[in-house]
Amino acid sequence: MNAKSIAGQLGERRARTPHSLADHWNVSDFVALTKPRVMMLAVFTALVGLSSAPVRLDPLTTLAAVLAIAAGAGAAGVLNMWYDADIDAVMSRTAMRPIPLGKISRFAALVLGLLLGGFSVVALALATNLVAAALLAGAILFYVVVYTAWLKRSTRQNIVIGGAAGALPPVIGWAAATGDIGLEPLALFLIIFLWTPPHFWALALNRTEDYAGAGVPMLPVVAGRSVTTRQILIYSGLLALGSELPWALGFAGVIYGVTVAICGALFLMLAFLLDRSIGPDRRPAHRLFVFSIFYLFALFAAFLVDHGGESFRRTRASHAGIATSVHADRLPEVARSAWRTNNPREL
Repeated sequence: MNAKSIAGQLGERRARTPHSLADHWNVSDFVALTKPRVMMLAVFTALVGLSSAPVRLDPLTTLAAVLAIAAGAGAAGVLNMWYDADIDAVMSRTAMRPIPLGKISRFAALVLGLLLGGFSVVALALATNLVAAALLAGAILFYVVVYTAWLKRSTRQNIVIGGAAGALPPVIGWAAATGDIGLEPLALFLIIFLWTPPHFWALALNRTEDYAGAGVPMLPVVAGRSVTTRQILIYSGLLALGSELPWALGFAGVIYGVTVAICGALFLMLAFLLDRSIGPDRRPAHRLFVFSIFYLFALFAAFLVDHGGESFRRTRASHAGIATSVHADRLPEVARSAWRTNNPREL
């Protein structure tokens, strides 16, 4: 039984009993709408941006900012599933999502997405500042309107341009702490932006029939395997170079430098092997897809560790400076006291 027949049966089943299924939803169905794995990645990269900022927020404000960003990422996922419900129903990879199965109605998903998105933007504005809130609102709108509703169904460059939305969380995190946008979070933005095409094209290579059946013009569908693998190799090279920027510009230290060198070489090797592979073999594309997830987490974790150590050193130096200043200020007072008591040993 092929993917189309499975999707067709699911569609017929949903058509027969849409209301009865929608009346039996549970919390896990609504959680699934938020794309928890994608949300976790967005939250992690935003937290790295927030933690690397020169301004330190108090723990309560940090928690509020992270939760608001998580809600925004979840809202984008819900609205994406609401709009894409028609093509999700005919793709085997997405046919088991709550809306195609009829567990949640499209209207309920739309309401949830709008409420969650509005709440996230307002909460981030109240907890931090308007710059961060505007960036979060822009990321949600770009992902839902520009990528989901327009680019995804109209151009093979959909994932290249649309990747900008997924690359914004570290910039949002930085802005939440500082109220502005700096060069450092833009370097992190560039890494995610360059990472997105090889990551998703590696997935799409093994889902070509799915995307073709749904009418989504992913690069493997409209340009073929050889063009896609070559583009993956090119973007992997750009990613390896772009990932060096935080270290080259002095934003990160030795831990990040070593991590990016090793992971970048492995990423390039897997992309090269994929480009040299023969069509029916699905393993090279799957290996690159899986490693790409590890790659992004490893780089951002190394960046966070480097900045954590630097922050600790800055804190210690700051405390040492305060202590020295206090002792220096007290010296004249101690000297006068010793002179009055005629006890020079106190000096």
